[in-house]
Amino acid sequence: MTILDKIIADKRAEVEAAKQLISLFDLQSSPYYHRECLSLKKRLMEAPGIIAEFKRKSPSKGWIHEDADVVEITSGYSDSGAAGISILTDSKYFGGVQQELTAARPHVKCPILRKDFMIDEYQLYEAKSIGADVILLIAAALSPDECRSLAIKAKELRLEVLLEIHNREELAHVCDEVDMVGLNNRNLKTFEVSTAISLELATQIPDRFIKISESGLSDVATVIELQKAGYQGFLMGENFMKTKDPSQALRSFIHSVTE
Repeated sequence: MTILDKIIADKRAEVEAAKQLISLFDLQSSPYYHRECLSLKKRLMEAPGIIAEFKRKSPSKGWIHEDADVVEITSGYSDSGAAGISILTDSKYFGGVQQELTAARPHVKCPILRKDFMIDEYQLYEAKSIGADVILLIAAALSPDECRSLAIKAKELRLEVLLEIHNREELAHVCDEVDMVGLNNRNLKTFEVSTAISLELATQIPDRFIKISESGLSDVATVIELQKAGYQGFLMGENFMKTKDPSQALRSFIHSVTE
């Protein structure tokens, strides 16, 4: 089994257990469930397109910032000009919890992406109930039909959809129901990183979708090169989270990109 296979197997068990503890009625009773979501798609059209990620650890690197304060960092990201904020909610592999997204929500003025391995409609209701504006669908974890079905449900819940692909074959997952298409520069099977895949597939993504490059982004020159290739969003986490002051690191990066 690949790392992704293990993650998805664990996620299926986790979701089934959650269904037994919290009903859809309970999720729909959350005060956040009825809020009007913010649009990441619109923000990426108007603002410097850095999506700053709150990420404690990863399967490949281990702990990055174990004792990070989610409210302090995400509010700092928001004040520093992030177009959006991504918060990991997977516990076993990324050290995140759903409650951190809920804790961040009142302090953040920009859209929040719930970054997790979404495989079941139940998770979309969860995302809505904890204050997320956007959900992630990972092509490598879903069939094209499963992807479209989850995207349709997300739109019913007024959540925006970021579809993440990793290679040319996964372009088959792109459908009209998604809002943004992300090219993950990290191979989820080997965890090797190369921004070459973003450049290679930029012209293969229809221009009606906002294009986002994800992972392995750390220098200004690479972001500028990707902007010229048609990307409007750049999901970055590790580059900021490994510093003592992630929000200041983000502010400096945005200044350098826009200077």
